[in-house]
Amino acid sequence: MSSSQTRAIQNYRARLSERGLARFEVLGRDADRELIRLLARRLAENSPESARIRAAVSDTINGEPAKKGGILAALRRSPLVGADIEFTRHHEEGREIEL
Repeated sequence: MSSSQTRAIQNYRARLSERGLARFEVLGRDADRELIRLLARRLAENSPESARIRAAVSDTINGEPAKKGGILAALRRSPLVGADIEFTRHHEEGREIEL
């Protein structure tokens, strides 16, 4: 490679590093190419969704069981906690049916 190409690659990798990204190569099945690219793209976003995907993939690969109490923890995080809302349900007898 010429020195300008080498310098361009070094600059590109330095910019990636500043953003917290790294370039690496993986081996996989040709049929999984788009899936791996999409997964890598979503993980690079560093959003709450990417954190969820990262945790799900990590748990799947590590074989750890799902944590208990996830639904309860989600309900406790609800903005309605402590709102003292009283829910009532109207009772109806139903209709008469001839058999």
